[in-house]
Amino acid sequence: MAEGALEAPAENGGGGGDSGASAPERGVAPIKPQYLTTKEEFHKFLEAKGQEKPCQETEAGDPGGNDLAEPEAKRIRLEDGQTEDGQTDGTAEAREQLLAQKRARGQNKSRPHMKPTHYDQNRLCPSLIQESAAKCFFGDRCRFLHDVGRYLETKPADLGPRCVLFETFGRCPYGVTCRFARAHLGPEGQNLVQEELAAHWAHLVPVRNGLDKALQQQLRKRKIRFERAEQTLRQLSQGPPPAAAVSEVTAAEGAPGQNNCEAQEAPAGLGPVTPPCSPVWTCGPLTDEDVVRLRPCEKKRLDISGKLYLAPLTTCGNLPFRRICKRFGADVTCGEMAVCTNLLQGQTSEWALLKRHQCEDIFGVQLEGAFPDTMTKCAELLNRTIEVDFVDINVGCPIDLVYKKGGGCALMNRSAKFQQIVRGMNQVLDVPLTVKIRTGVQERVNLAHRLLPELWDWGAALVTLHGRSREQRYTKLADWPYIKQCVKAASPMPLFGNGDILSYEDANRAMQTGIAGIMIGRGALLKPWLFTEIKEQRHWDISSSERLDILRDFTNYGLEHWGSDTQGVEKTRRFLLEWLSFLCRYVPVGLLEQLPQRINERPPYYLGRDYLETLMASQKAADWIRISEMLLGPVPPNFVFLPKHKANAYK
Repeated sequence: MAEGALEAPAENGGGGGDSGASAPERGVAPIKPQYLTTKEEFHKFLEAKGQEKPCQETEAGDPGGNDLAEPEAKRIRLEDGQTEDGQTDGTAEAREQLLAQKRARGQNKSRPHMKPTHYDQNRLCPSLIQESAAKCFFGDRCRFLHDVGRYLETKPADLGPRCVLFETFGRCPYGVTCRFARAHLGPEGQNLVQEELAAHWAHLVPVRNGLDKALQQQLRKRKIRFERAEQTLRQLSQGPPPAAAVSEVTAAEGAPGQNNCEAQEAPAGLGPVTPPCSPVWTCGPLTDEDVVRLRPCEKKRLDISGKLYLAPLTTCGNLPFRRICKRFGADVTCGEMAVCTNLLQGQTSEWALLKRHQCEDIFGVQLEGAFPDTMTKCAELLNRTIEVDFVDINVGCPIDLVYKKGGGCALMNRSAKFQQIVRGMNQVLDVPLTVKIRTGVQERVNLAHRLLPELWDWGAALVTLHGRSREQRYTKLADWPYIKQCVKAASPMPLFGNGDILSYEDANRAMQTGIAGIMIGRGALLKPWLFTEIKEQRHWDISSSERLDILRDFTNYGLEHWGSDTQGVEKTRRFLLEWLSFLCRYVPVGLLEQLPQRINERPPYYLGRDYLETLMASQKAADWIRISEMLLGPVPPNFVFLPKHKANAYK
């Protein structure tokens, strides 16, 4: 949102609470009075409609009867002289005062977390699932079952008659372990194949950037050599070059991202022809790398001005979700934040964040790190092994785990290391390098306007600015007037803006600040059809059945990506529930008294136009689980879910 939205963000607040009050309430979405209700009536309505599964919510919570699915508040750290119930002097007033002072924020760190493998104790050996697999390598030491009959006795019932993998690819690689196995098992238990469809997909690769087993072994044994990165790091360790030399070399190379090949016939600093003004002095014969290596003017340009950029979203920005957003009009997508040290160690879970679907035509990956050596080596590794259009550096992550190690927002206060990271990565990459930053670390001390001109000189092709500081996290509104100021400071480098975009009006006001484009984060989580609204310049009063179809497509994409066995189903369910913790904040257009909905406005309790619309508005995890059961069948026994993040933007 731009200046107009910032001046009076809460004036759109409508009636909330127990009745349709005419006076607007600050920070509350303005819903029409006839739809408003109380918390008690809201949950009573949902329970009355869901009587066909009366014990489901108990199963979804704590077996002992304590509902872990919806805690009232986060655990507060105990102070000296404070009792466990939060009181300091035995009075309720003191407890309320303490809770008001200590604001709940961040993650639900003490949440119960069950891995998908927990729900699949008796697993069948992969040698029996894969038809082309040889005899089990582990023999008697194998920890998996080798008796198919025994496995089928303990296998849970199938979840449905259709297998999305069998219908899409002509063959389900999970065989008897598939939770939809009856769709593709023959009368004798053999795995059926649709030959024509399977032949069509035989030579196609729908998902790229996987981790090769041989590469993983080399990374784990530290047998990969990073010659370009080490050479670059040695050059950077010599210190910054003289100002005169930098200006002459920069003039010869041309501005980053501009086509200026005529101005530079040979790459500076890569052989005996190095001019005296070069900041890097080398000697010796030319190598193949010196000749073949791309010059700065030959790098692929990143021309995404005016395009809609889906932000890299931790946990929820997975590949199935990005496919949903691409379908609704997202132009640029980026993988979830990947930690460079984990990538260099060959961790499978971290490399999974780099995977790219064939529908993602403009795709990048985001790296997080605190030191030039690991970031530069990781950039060289990715430059060799994966297909991306750009690499992004995360300098906006506010979480303590990253910040205290010197990464994320901490790099904004470590300009020397920050410069070495950007320069080093830019020299070893053959694709453009972008950076995502915040306004600063402290709320009232802005740093971005000072860093932006330097980032252009260091080699960044594009910067995205989130209009909040680390201290703000996601509270208050994004500072779009400051983003407008930074556009001038960043010129001629393109600057994307990010923060509080939830409607096409918000996007239009943001573009009036002069930014090259907008990045959309939480707005896409609340309503992924936002990209369609922006491109068509309209409000979409999407029905509850259409929203359920979107969730069904997500589950199908999830089963394709994570698998259709028990582990894949439960992993898909977990990511669906994480997404539903954001989707429940969306208020349908037809229920709003005044358009558009603001991202910082809390939806009051309301009854939708049908039962499903009301169910989707619930902020109870037990109701999200009920929605997941509509799509993925009943949850396993003792299933527990708490969202990774607890909303703090409404406070």
